[in-house]
Amino acid sequence: MNLPHLSHEERADARSKAIAARTLRSQAKQDLKTGQMSVAAVLGAAAGEPALDRLKVCELLEALPGIGKVRATVIMSELGIAPTRRVRGLGVHQRRALLDYLAGKA
Repeated sequence: MNLPHLSHEERADARSKAIAARTLRSQAKQDLKTGQMSVAAVLGAAAGEPALDRLKVCELLEALPGIGKVRATVIMSELGIAPTRRVRGLGVHQRRALLDYLAGKA
């Protein structure tokens, strides 16, 4: 597959959009880490924001205080969520199971 040839302006526009998306995901993870935002809020916001939709579930979990790479992997395994799954790819039952698990209900 050949990549399309982009003009300098098109490349600059794409670069600025990518930077904005990364900044938004980074801010969401920072808000999770500091407790300013909940996982439910991130999942809700992801419905209307494509940049948050592309956030990996493992990165979402690792942003929470007390959860590292190993614990995030264990949680995802217990809930039947693939390690490469992104927020957009979570089904209704997986979202509910994740929220219940994090709330201590599961």
